[in-house]
Amino acid sequence: MKKLSAVQVKQQALVLNVADKIEAQGRAEIPGMLQCWFDVEYHLFPGSLLMCFQFENQQALTAAEPDLLKWQKRLSAAMLKKGVILKDMRKHLVFTLKGPND
Repeated sequence: MKKLSAVQVKQQALVLNVADKIEAQGRAEIPGMLQCWFDVEYHLFPGSLLMCFQFENQQALTAAEPDLLKWQKRLSAAMLKKGVILKDMRKHLVFTLKGPND
């Protein structure tokens, strides 16, 4: 893997910070949420950011689906506070049963 540039290191720290905060809120407010994980290609940031809320089972995922838009808005607002504009917030946060290694 290529070493990250100074700008990419700052982007990584920003994304980790936002992910930690969103994950803490999600675990507190959404029953059945296991973890928050993300995938990003820093040379295509912020368009390549994909954050995922992983759920323990289909029942928990189905129960949380109506709140997906609310969480997408929260992610967009949190990134905006850090100076990053997500053009289409719906593309950057999904609810899933898959983990980061699946």
